[in-house]
Amino acid sequence: MNTEFSSEFVRSPSNLQKCPALVLNADFRPLSYFPLSLWSWQDAVKAAYLDRVTIVAEYDEVVHSPSTEIRIPSVIVLRDFVQPAKMAAFTRFNLFLRDEFTCQYCGSKGDMTFDHVVPRARGGKTTWQNVVASCSPCNLRKGSKSVREANMKLRQQPIEPSSSQLLNSGRRFPPNHLHESWMDFLYWDAELDA
Repeated sequence: MNTEFSSEFVRSPSNLQKCPALVLNADFRPLSYFPLSLWSWQDAVKAAYLDRVTIVAEYDEVVHSPSTEIRIPSVIVLRDFVQPAKMAAFTRFNLFLRDEFTCQYCGSKGDMTFDHVVPRARGGKTTWQNVVASCSPCNLRKGSKSVREANMKLRQQPIEPSSSQLLNSGRRFPPNHLHESWMDFLYWDAELDA
């Protein structure tokens, strides 16, 4: 047996790429909801080995080296608290998340682009307060006209969201796969229905 690999974890025959670990901040809240804060099983095992995280839930599957066997972590908690950003980054993705991936003119969902409420050709700036998610047909229809000239209406006035507002918006868009061990940690701080 080759001892060079004694500290390296090797894959078992099962498909371990489908075993991501949910990463929680030290306060047991996900670092982000959309995209959901996930690490590969390899990164989770390494962080646990380096004592940077605490494992709170595991998969049934194991990985092993010649001398060690470990169950794959499914939920890990950072030992040190990561301070969330106070200001939301102005990115295309965050803009779509703020507008819930919905055209702010017609309400359609799907492939989105963005539109300047006050067109750039008329001095409009690329800011949170002047850019909205838009479907391509509405974007083409509006063109470089004002909303009024195009005979259109905004569903809501664009605002600069806080990081917590984007975090809450992300909760409404869960990924395609949610492992059962994650459920207790994803929505525990959500308000309960009366």
